[in-house]
Amino acid sequence: MAEERAADGGTYTLCCGLSERATITVGALGALDFPAGWYAYTGTALGPGGFARVERHRELASGERDTRHWHVDYLLGHPAVRVDAVARTPGADRECAVSEALAAAEGTERVLDFGASDCDCAGHLVRAAHRDPIAAVLAREHERFRDG
Repeated sequence: MAEERAADGGTYTLCCGLSERATITVGALGALDFPAGWYAYTGTALGPGGFARVERHRELASGERDTRHWHVDYLLGHPAVRVDAVARTPGADRECAVSEALAAAEGTERVLDFGASDCDCAGHLVRAAHRDPIAAVLAREHERFRDG
């Protein structure tokens, strides 16, 4: 059963476009300024439901859901955000490694403290002016990268 659960979940990264600058209140982090551009949020979905969490995030981004549980939900709930692509590594907890690789890529910058309250990372959200640096890291760091 544990192997079954691991196969249904793992690490994921949401690649999102923000079409205009936005100031968004993100839970206890308070009001944060998000310049227009591309964002990549990396998380894990290893518990019950697995990658169904990704669909929940997509529903929030499309306006089909309102409840916010995680930092990324506040960003996804803004009307100028759209989920462009999802990268997944089934059955593995690579959240911190993928996030670090994204933050180290030329042309990206980390959003401090965002999405990393349960680890020692500086943050699990990165920003880039263009999609290319994010897409290159995702193709290399995740087993499967797909648009949509």
